[in-house]
Formats: sequence, C-alpha cells, structure tokens
Amino acid sequence: MNTIKSPNPDNIHWSENIIIADADYIDYVAFNLIVNFERMLGRRIPPADLSRWAMDIALDGGLREGKHETQVVLIHEKGKTALENFRPATYATDLNGKAFNDGKLGEFIINSIDAGDSNADKESIITDIMTMLLNHKEVKRIMVVPDAEHTDIWHTLAAALNRMDDDEKHITLFAMQPMEGGNFRQQILGYSLMNAMGITQQEIDSKIK
Repeated sequence: MNTIKSPNPDNIHWSENIIIADADYIDYVAFNLIVNFERMLGRRIPPADLSRWAMDIALDGGLREGKHETQVVLIHEKGKTALENFRPATYATDLNGKAFNDGKLGEFIINSIDAGDSNADKESIITDIMTMLLNHKEVKRIMVVPDAEHTDIWHTLAAALNRMDDDEKHITLFAMQPMEGGNFRQQILGYSLMNAMGITQQEIDSKIK
C-alpha cells in the first residue's frame, strides 16, 4: 500500500480529477464482497487497500499515466469515525487531509466530510458537490460513487448531468450493476474493490471450474 502523508497546506484548490464517494456505501459493498468471496475462495479476504481502490477508480474513470493530481472526497454519516472494511480506515487520523503518491498516476489527496444523520443529508452533499464542480473550469474529470442500491440519488445525479452542456468534462458514475444511462459514462464498482482486496479473476475461475 502507498504511504499516506499530510499534503502541502498551501496546495488547496480543486484538482483536475475528483473522486466523490459515499463512504458508508463503499464500506457496505466491501463487507458483502469479503463475506461472499471468503466463502467462495475458502480463504481470508483482507480489508480493501484504500489507495489501491482510489487508483483503480481513477483508471476506470479514464485517468492515464502522468503527473496528475486527484482529490478523493469521502462522505460519511455522522458518528462514523472509520471505514470498517478498508485500510487505512480512521477519518480523523488516517485519511482526512492526507495524501499519497503513485509513481504512474501522481498525487491523490484525501478529504472526508461528515454529512449528518441521514442518507438524505449525504445525497444532498454529494449532489451539491458534483453540481458545484460542473461549474469549475479547472475540473476535467469527475468520478462519483453514490449509493444507487438504497437511495434515489442515481436518478438525481443523472438528471443534473443531463442538463449539463460541457464536452470538456469526463464524468463517470459507478454502481454494482448497469443502471439507466445518461450524459455520463458508467463503470462497475465491484471490480475496483476486488482488486483492492487482492482477488483475481484467475483465482475465481479456478474455483468455478
């Protein structure tokens, strides 16, 4: 795993590449994958490597090798102090305001946001951030991981993006299965999580045969 460190405090601005994730949802999906694959593969599945996951999301969102800067915004419910199925995990000490460097993709800066007590609060913040970023010319690539299973946020985001007229922005939404399309690209969330847990397709294939 990449070492996560504190970024330069003078370097506060929106990056060209932004990942916005419902942290409670990715933790929920990670838990389900761990349970299911431990049963299938007959071995312990470790928590997902957060830095590996962030890089995979960036790659799935179209980022390619270069000296990039990518911001990762983790939005969680009030009272949640840590991710349970990722490492590193604790928002206050391990993640918020920290960064890591990858030799091929550049720097990743992590921030966490306490969204309040409900999914509605979290949906509102995710939608507001995305809408705000659409108006920032320096932001070229936006990757959003909403909770499309338990909320209506996918349709809210799709409606907002359908009103967008900006060919310069590359926007990707992630879900666990194909969803209704729109003025954006889609990717399957599970692949990045599996890779961050060290689960390979070859290992899965060997158990299925």
